[in-house]
Amino acid sequence: MKKDYYIYPAIFDFDGDGISIEFPDLPGCIPCAKTTEEAIKNAKEAMALHLWSMEQDGDPIPDPTPVDKLRFEPNQISMLVEVNMPIYRDAIENTSVKKTLTIPQWLNRVAEENKVNFSQVLQSALKSHLSLESKRKGKTQS
Repeated sequence: MKKDYYIYPAIFDFDGDGISIEFPDLPGCIPCAKTTEEAIKNAKEAMALHLWSMEQDGDPIPDPTPVDKLRFEPNQISMLVEVNMPIYRDAIENTSVKKTLTIPQWLNRVAEENKVNFSQVLQSALKSHLSLESKRKGKTQS
């Protein structure tokens, strides 16, 4: 079940060349950083992307391990990382993707002469064609 808000413990491993972060409950989610501030930011983003991917794949999302059940090395600390998923879901879903298309040369020439924004026209046409005018909060990406 999708939740809007997740909190998971992360283990921050401080080493001479930077900070690596591990989420014991989210295998494969292993961001890194040079500074503590960057590590916290990267941990949030990586966790949100990892959880979004799990949601998209229909994977079960595990309960977080209680912090008192974790064990640490001397150069490690634990931090609870929280993400507000609606913000990340919206940002991911509204990320622009590049598409290659083909149109006749004469149409391209006339459109360019009229300073047509091809991305905007294609988005509008697709929304209209798919009856999606009222969806996606009216956002258009160019």
